[in-house]
Amino acid sequence: MTTPRIISKDEVSLNGVFYSLRRPVATVVVPPYPVGRDTGDVGGGAIPNARVRRIRWDNAQGGIGKKDHGRDEDVARIFYGTSHLRQDGHMTLPDKVTTTAASGVSGAFEVGVLAELASETYATFSTSIRKYDFNGDSWGNNIATLAALPTDSLTARLDGTVYMIIFYGTGYVDTTDGGTFTNRTTAVEYGAVWDDRLWGIDSTGQLRWAFDPTGTWTNDAQLPLENNNVQDLFVARDAGGEHILYASTKQGLFAHDANNNRFVATEMELPFHDDSGAGVARFRDAAYIPAGLSVYEYRVGGNQATIRTVGPDRDSGLPSSKRGKIIRLEKTHNDLVALVDSTSAAAESFASFASGGLRSRARAFNVDSGRSLILGWNGMGWQVLHETAAATEAMTASLVSNAYSGYRLWFGHNRRVKYLELPIDLVSPSEISDREYADSSQDDRPWFNAGRSDVDKIAVRINVETADCSSNETVIPSFGLNYDDDTFTTLGTITTDGVHAYHLPDATAGSASRTSVGTAFRSIRIRTDMANGTNNNLSPDIRAVELEYREKLIAGQRREWNVDIDITKATHGQTPKQLRAALETAQTSNLLVEFTYRDDDGDTQNYTVDVANREDNEVAGHDERGVARIRLAQV
Repeated sequence: MTTPRIISKDEVSLNGVFYSLRRPVATVVVPPYPVGRDTGDVGGGAIPNARVRRIRWDNAQGGIGKKDHGRDEDVARIFYGTSHLRQDGHMTLPDKVTTTAASGVSGAFEVGVLAELASETYATFSTSIRKYDFNGDSWGNNIATLAALPTDSLTARLDGTVYMIIFYGTGYVDTTDGGTFTNRTTAVEYGAVWDDRLWGIDSTGQLRWAFDPTGTWTNDAQLPLENNNVQDLFVARDAGGEHILYASTKQGLFAHDANNNRFVATEMELPFHDDSGAGVARFRDAAYIPAGLSVYEYRVGGNQATIRTVGPDRDSGLPSSKRGKIIRLEKTHNDLVALVDSTSAAAESFASFASGGLRSRARAFNVDSGRSLILGWNGMGWQVLHETAAATEAMTASLVSNAYSGYRLWFGHNRRVKYLELPIDLVSPSEISDREYADSSQDDRPWFNAGRSDVDKIAVRINVETADCSSNETVIPSFGLNYDDDTFTTLGTITTDGVHAYHLPDATAGSASRTSVGTAFRSIRIRTDMANGTNNNLSPDIRAVELEYREKLIAGQRREWNVDIDITKATHGQTPKQLRAALETAQTSNLLVEFTYRDDDGDTQNYTVDVANREDNEVAGHDERGVARIRLAQV
């Protein structure tokens, strides 16, 4: 069909048929968004395009992992950040991590296991066992030497005596006083206490038990797997509600059938992977099994099991520089804690440690490719409890204890033992008077495109509401544009409390809006950096961040036309009856039809449209003359 051209001022062409006009074509440029409710809408006037809209982030209790804003509830999410996120209407610095003294063991040896006995903390560095002097900040001298690198530890009362036991695969050591350690030669990789007995499993999957670590061991069940598959041994409920033993392996979870001395495969079956199943934890009413960055929640009861994934790899996951594998999970009063090791073992050295365990290995220096993390999950979302510095070594052991009259998470990283103070109660961190904060944090909110990536927007203002700020306790807001993850424009440094309005693109808070022309964006992300001074008991507090913006009409925006067609006379040889039939054909077409009212050699004003509405005024009887009012919508 020849592309139509319109020369006469009183004609249009629709679906290749010419029609006479009753009055001029009325054109409506459709707004890029519906006239209705929008996230954070602050109202506007009668002209939809004049509306200033707002999105407000005043809490991040949904946690990290949301890179792109998609739904209203995403205002309670961030992509990634290191601030404390648990309190509604507040974002503060994270808790301070304390690094203890160097071990005193020469060589590049990681922390193998951490254990507690009589409210004191013990650690292994290579094969050396040492006790921490909390007041003197020292790991002292070697107390005992293991025959191989450690794989697991536990402290429990057995047959009336409290033992601390450190396993190393081909055997274990035990002590009741932390001074005298006895080496045993029964092979145990991982240990647990159940049914008033000590249970251990070796690298072949052989389960055995003894009444206490000094007694005789009796072989029990055997895992139906190849050697070196077992990753952990722990106690949790079965489908009937009874506590039983479970063996976590690289291929899934196996339940111990004590009556028949056997292991039974559960519904928690995983594809084989070296990183699956290590460092399992029971948290509240379920068991949690890590696999890489995934975490499987395994809940049993009522004669059934339910499985779901709850790990930090959901949604957008972690930034590439923070990704790694979960090496341990720990339960605390507030969170299920995950230790994420983001290092790459590019220069591991095992020459002297061929019989070493799965969790503790000797590494050479400078093998890091990212930042290792400690993450916390409270059932709603994940937050970062601690992010390590770059170019460091592996995250390894962990222990939650009340040693030295303080509830703490102890962990091994970069060949040093570190600890993080933990709240005992489920309370707001702002209500903890003796809280110590870290020095700095940084938080990236999701990319926001107002639901339309194809429409340009204008960022008018960014408002930041702060509290507890000073010349030392500061907040620095910045923003990035159009999915550029690396380039941010800094808006200034906030040192006072209140609402700070940045009229873009001016980077001075409170600058007169008449001097600001706005910043065009397809998508925008707001970042905030917080820092404190020498007093770690102080932290700035971000109460809310707001973006005020408009959606902008642009050339070529979608249009609609109201056209009054004159069907009182023949047009281009078509009778009124034929014109009305052609109009019916155009309206009922399954495909879009072509419409123009211009003489345009470039075809830029020939539009594909849908006949969205039609209203006819017709003469009765055999006379089909009349007027048709149609609405054409560009799609």
